Amino acid sequence: MDPTELADRIVSWLQDRLGDARASGLVIGLSGGIDSAVTAALCRRAAGDAVLAAWMPCHSLSEDEQFARAVADALQLELMTVDLCLPYDALQKQLPEGNPLARANLKPRLRMATLYYLAQSRNYLVAGTGNKPEIMVGYFTKYGDGGVDLEPLGELYKHEVRALARALGIPQPIIDRAPSPGLWPGQTDEGEMGITYAEIDAILAAWEAGEVPQLAQDRVDKVRGMMARSAHKRALPPAFPVPR
Repeated sequence: MDPTELADRIVSWLQDRLGDARASGLVIGLSGGIDSAVTAALCRRAAGDAVLAAWMPCHSLSEDEQFARAVADALQLELMTVDLCLPYDALQKQLPEGNPLARANLKPRLRMATLYYLAQSRNYLVAGTGNKPEIMVGYFTKYGDGGVDLEPLGELYKHEVRALARALGIPQPIIDRAPSPGLWPGQTDEGEMGITYAEIDAILAAWEAGEVPQLAQDRVDKVRGMMARSAHKRALPPAFPVPR
């Protein structure tokens, strides 16, 4: 689909969701990456001035803030800074020492709570920034960046997000940045996953079309395994089926 037409359809979909929920606007967490930038641009078109962008540093890299502010400036978004360093440090002191991933995932979970506080204060909905490959392989934090009201990019492959970014006029340096959750220095999506977005896109698209992916079998097996292990992230919590 043409990126311009795709953008228009997503904007219309967002407006419908706002109407269904009788919500007044949208709140989004800005990270300085392409996904949050594209989502913010779509939200701006859908809700006008009724969009709140939140920059929530938690021992974050200074360059992430620079890119997040560049997005907010380019889109003329209301930007609120909520520094989570002190709450994060205070909570860590009250918890037993966890492994590095448990400590890192505490950051997006604090951000989720912050976004919902801001959203409920204004009768807004929380817009997520996840794309199709991230969601399908489980590359998100459960009840962290996965805790949102809607996912405008949730059915878009990564290459479609990039095309949409160009159509929406997202600054090129943001489009060119290596995707990263920004939870620790040097972290990148593809480096941590051990597979590229291009490979995940190709495998998922082949399966969606009912075809056999034309990639090495170890790549296909890796994606299949990631999907299986993360299935619980994409489902509501199961409840015990009481016999009646």
